[in-house]
Amino acid sequence: MGFVAFPDGFEWGAATAAYQIEGAAFEDGRGLSIWDTFSHQPGTVQNGDTGDVACDHYHRYRDDVALMAELGLTTYRFSIAWPRVIPFGRGEANAQGLAFYDRLVDALLAHGIAPCATLYHWDLPQALQDLGGWANRETAQRFAEYAALMFERLGDRVTRWITHNEPIVTSMLGHRLGVLAPGIRDLAVTARVVHHLHLSHGLAVHAFRASGRAGEIGITNANTSYEPADDSEDSARAVELARDFNTRLFHDPVYGRGYPASVVR
Repeated sequence: MGFVAFPDGFEWGAATAAYQIEGAAFEDGRGLSIWDTFSHQPGTVQNGDTGDVACDHYHRYRDDVALMAELGLTTYRFSIAWPRVIPFGRGEANAQGLAFYDRLVDALLAHGIAPCATLYHWDLPQALQDLGGWANRETAQRFAEYAALMFERLGDRVTRWITHNEPIVTSMLGHRLGVLAPGIRDLAVTARVVHHLHLSHGLAVHAFRASGRAGEIGITNANTSYEPADDSEDSARAVELARDFNTRLFHDPVYGRGYPASVVR
């Protein structure tokens, strides 16, 4: 078996999510997120685990970045905890939270690692959830304001941005099946959440372009490949429906094609 040659310009990287690694859940002015609430409810997470401490990245980020450099990573995708920088999801920003991401970005750059920042990796401020969360159209506007704040604060050093991590997870697992935060099981709510996630992505992209910052911005979708089980018409129809509800529903609006007709029906 021969070696595989990676193309010129290939970048070795790693990715994390704030709630999964940062810890320091109740320190330096950080507000509560829906995952703080959800994970502390009995029976929601295996073994009753929470992100209260997690990997303690908030305190150990220097060591973590040094390990990335030792591994030879050239890029690192992290997520910003919205409730750490704007504890109630709107209003006054938290200087200590913003300073943490300043330190993290500076440490990455000092080791020659290009930062890529995700604005939303599932940890909505609980204060916004109390007002309806992603089912409330106003949350999309709050997200755009938060995004603009981060572009202003970090945009002189961060040139790669992601708005949402896997909106299918936020909407379907968080609001249709209820197995992830905020633990809602409501199809009508799910439909509103899907739309407002798309709206918030678009508003954030507009805010990025208006900021004048250099770089690129996109969205991270989770994709599944669907193939028919046999040559029957029923299998062909089932595959197209699956692609509509799980792939095109999250791709088509971003590319200006609207929502799939089968989903609308």
